[in-house]
Amino acid sequence: MDNKHLLFLTPVFMLIILGCSAKTEEIPEITLNDTAKITFVELGSVNCIPCKQMQPVMASIESRYGDQVEVVFYDVWQADQKEFATQYGIRLIPTQVFLDKEGNELMRHEGFFPEAEIDAFLQQQGLKAHVNHTGT
Repeated sequence: MDNKHLLFLTPVFMLIILGCSAKTEEIPEITLNDTAKITFVELGSVNCIPCKQMQPVMASIESRYGDQVEVVFYDVWQADQKEFATQYGIRLIPTQVFLDKEGNELMRHEGFFPEAEIDAFLQQQGLKAHVNHTGT
């Protein structure tokens, strides 16, 4: 083999060697709560206005539906949580993703999601809200 062929093959071998040894970054899976019927995944940030407006909505849903709904929040602007934006194909924040017991996506919504609309969706899925001290 002449030097011309070796010069061409050297980068090819390097790519093969590096490609085989390169670590692929694994995106962590959400651990689903065994008792929850629905997992409500909120992908946003604590520094975005509509995301901040979702915080009391998430707290109310969690309180009113108890163990029927698992509420999970990821701040996708944080380095250790931004991979969830990729995992869920997020285009804007906040985005809400609702998963069934098996982790299948039932529905998603982008932007602020009013509590009454989330209630309507959850009730369509057969969930019942507990009455809280405000009478709702």
